[in-house]
Amino acid sequence: MAVLHICRVGSAETDQQIKRKKLLWFEFCSAKDCERECPTRDEASIGGTARRGSGFWSGVYCRSGPCDGTDSDRIGRDLGRGLNGFMLIVNSGKLTYNQPSVLGPDGKVGPLAPWLAPIVSEGTFDPTLIDAIYKQQNITVATTIFALGKYTVFLKDFLESAEQNFFVGFRVHYFVFTDHPEQVPDVKLGEQHKLTVMTVNSSSRWQEMSLGRMKSLEMLIESGLVNDADYLFSLDVDTKFYGHWGAETLGNLVGVIHAWYYNSPREQFPYERRPESQAFISKSEGDYYYGGAVLGGSVKYVYQLAKTCREQLDIDAAKSIEAAWQEESHLNKYFLYNKPSKLLSPEYSWDDKRGKLQEIKIIRFSHVLKNYAEVRPNK
Repeated sequence: MAVLHICRVGSAETDQQIKRKKLLWFEFCSAKDCERECPTRDEASIGGTARRGSGFWSGVYCRSGPCDGTDSDRIGRDLGRGLNGFMLIVNSGKLTYNQPSVLGPDGKVGPLAPWLAPIVSEGTFDPTLIDAIYKQQNITVATTIFALGKYTVFLKDFLESAEQNFFVGFRVHYFVFTDHPEQVPDVKLGEQHKLTVMTVNSSSRWQEMSLGRMKSLEMLIESGLVNDADYLFSLDVDTKFYGHWGAETLGNLVGVIHAWYYNSPREQFPYERRPESQAFISKSEGDYYYGGAVLGGSVKYVYQLAKTCREQLDIDAAKSIEAAWQEESHLNKYFLYNKPSKLLSPEYSWDDKRGKLQEIKIIRFSHVLKNYAEVRPNK
């Protein structure tokens, strides 16, 4: 569990003076194992600043273990209000702030998340240039697809459309996880593209298929993928590519903004809301709602994501808890405390049921229309 390490920088007022004024009162977490020390007076902060007069306070996000609750290891409480309405709340190790918006004042997808991660959308990059840069690095992109039960019916369209649009001209290695290997279609692959079929056990519940995804990713990487590929994407199979998908999507940790919730208040996000679940996110938390249809990044970062989510899923399973949207719920919890280094706009994970909306300039990858009663083994 991550902790928030609060450091005061350059304030002439004492803690007690600040506390009496009910302004920016924090107790300190010693966080001896923190990966980052308190910032110096001149150093830019991480996580936001609040200012009164000449005094600055900075929140530094630490990924090490939680505070133990002792006097020397307490996380501060109360809130501070900074410039321009920025709200910083420290409560039991959680940092709460205003929800970021996907769309800017002009109604178009904005270019950056508040933590300066790019939001990739049409018009923000030159596909020819960025592909050429990465091709010089001779990278390999691994891609996992889970086609269990009747979902094998989607494989042909997925693979054929991928071959026309997905990392064309790069080394790509598809890994198809299926319980019906005989139903994997024979699709002609481009040069430097290959496909490996991974046989897995069948399941009577589609939820269990979803729940097993993180474990499969973890095991695949441990089996040697970390040495064979540079980047890894895991994509839903009941989808189709409609446009270019290339090196603009590469980053250490990549998430996609959900097509149905990119313009919704976070109180309406379908996060797991039960506190007893490891995937729990309160209604005052959250940046974006990330879709589980697409996750990716460098192999070592995806490994840490998959391993952590699998561990949290195991904890929930031991308590007979199944998160609202299985691994997608745990993915959103992971991204809350491990911000993606790159976000893909909804054009990279659309839904054919939505049609074409004005703010989405192009649809690159989308869930296809389907009859769930026909393809899912249970409701």
